Amino acid sequence: MKYKAQASEKSTVTIKITFSKEEWEQANQKAYMQTRGRYAVNGFRKGKAPRHVIEKMYGSEVFYEDAMQDCYPDALYEAAKEAGIKIVSVETLEAIEASKEGFSFKANVVVEPEMEINNYLGIEVTKKSTEVTDELVDEEIEKVRDRNSRMVTVDDRAAQNDDVAVIDFEGFVDGEAFEGGKAENYNLKLGSGNFIPGFEEQIVGHKTGEEFTITVKFPDDYQAEELKGKEAEFKINLHEIKAKELPEVDDEFVKDVSDKETLDEYKAELKETVAKRLQDEADKDVDNQISEKLMELLEGEIPEAMYDNQANEMVREFDMRLRSQGLDMKTYMQYMGMDANALKGMYKEEAEKRVKLRLALEAVARKENIEVTEADLDAEYGKMAEAYKMDVDKVKEAVPAESLTEDVKVEKALNLVKDKAVIK
Repeated sequence: MKYKAQASEKSTVTIKITFSKEEWEQANQKAYMQTRGRYAVNGFRKGKAPRHVIEKMYGSEVFYEDAMQDCYPDALYEAAKEAGIKIVSVETLEAIEASKEGFSFKANVVVEPEMEINNYLGIEVTKKSTEVTDELVDEEIEKVRDRNSRMVTVDDRAAQNDDVAVIDFEGFVDGEAFEGGKAENYNLKLGSGNFIPGFEEQIVGHKTGEEFTITVKFPDDYQAEELKGKEAEFKINLHEIKAKELPEVDDEFVKDVSDKETLDEYKAELKETVAKRLQDEADKDVDNQISEKLMELLEGEIPEAMYDNQANEMVREFDMRLRSQGLDMKTYMQYMGMDANALKGMYKEEAEKRVKLRLALEAVARKENIEVTEADLDAEYGKMAEAYKMDVDKVKEAVPAESLTEDVKVEKALNLVKDKAVIK
């Protein structure tokens, strides 16, 4: 196989590939072996007719199309590898000539650009405070109190925000009841914003046993067409007011919610927990700052196809997560009221960041001459085998060393930049 690669505009390369007579003959023989069962020939059982008989009956070029389709991917991969380019997408694929003497085709491909980056060592970032204050510990205790709270009936005051009001209601527009506007013994948390604007606010201030009427206006973008922008009157019967009762913070509370005996011991434990969380958050924020700086330093034009490929990959990953949960993409999109383009659009921004960061780190690895050793690969395969509970040899079969090498190289580049960063 011979090839010729010629760069055109931006990140587009035209590759012309030619197969010799012998190579083309092998491709046609392979196509015959794989597809001979399609052809019915009198006197032969299906799939048993000799190749020359099928070619005589259906034409000498009968296997050309299948042979071409088989040749395209491997030929492009080998040509790109030899030329030192990474194909992002194939824009056009065109057969030039196919005969007994050989086969040639031309492909216009988008390739990964070689980006430039400078001043990536000594990036300055600011680390968030990891000081554990008494206020932060108290906030953690309040969260635990809230999780261990209970709802109790109150009848010595009027309803207020954060209460749960148990109500009957019936709505009318122009004096007529409307569908979906009636319920009995409905538990409504006041201030939640679950009902249309003005509804919950007008229940606040009323007491248990009161019957009253409120007036609200449906939003102009309300989902029910017949109610959009309409003024409605609701008759309300307030049966019960329930309020959240929080437990007292004392040693007994501590014994109920932890394995500690005293409040002081519990606070000390919470202080350690908060300290670890703050440290993790600060480290993650430093990583994010470094990533943002690297993306800003990246120079060069990135093909749109790279963003598109990354977004498609993220959609596929999401699809796999859905399937692992017993769901499917079609049902999810119907439930969310979105189509495939809208779903892909959700990942557009993150896809662009991933592509830019990857290109930035590849540029760093190239400038720093970062190498990946066999020991590096073995260590990475070992970690993957442990994570997926698989035999190392099975992992090696699933993950080619070539692609893993690129991933490890990028990780080394990131660690280098992080080690050299100036953290204030």
